[in-house]
Amino acid sequence: MSLDVPSALLERAERGEVSDDEFVDCVRSSLPYAYEVVSRVVSELHSGTDEYADNLVAPPDEAARGQLLRALASDAIRGGLERHFGVKLAFQNCHRVAAFPLSSVGNDTYSTFISTRAQLLNQSPELRNC
Repeated sequence: MSLDVPSALLERAERGEVSDDEFVDCVRSSLPYAYEVVSRVVSELHSGTDEYADNLVAPPDEAARGQLLRALASDAIRGGLERHFGVKLAFQNCHRVAAFPLSSVGNDTYSTFISTRAQLLNQSPELRNC
């Protein structure tokens, strides 16, 4: 299971829509490592001068790796995090999460980062089974 959904939140979801804040809070508590990585790269983006910020540190264990994969492979979770932080997230390999300003979507830097060429160039034997 990707998320540990509190019964009260599940009941609200059964009755209708839930807010992004409620959803992101559920993500934060269910996938703390993934949330921390995203939060950190967003903070680095906002505090730096680079066009984007990314995580180059491999997860400490398989559970953490699984959290990143679940968070970024789910359109709903990824979209909720993007709306919450006001960024566009990009993902390569098993741990390279990048945060881009929304205004950079479609520019050369963003397009290069998400390109098939960049994906191929970021492969290595160590990451084969990540």
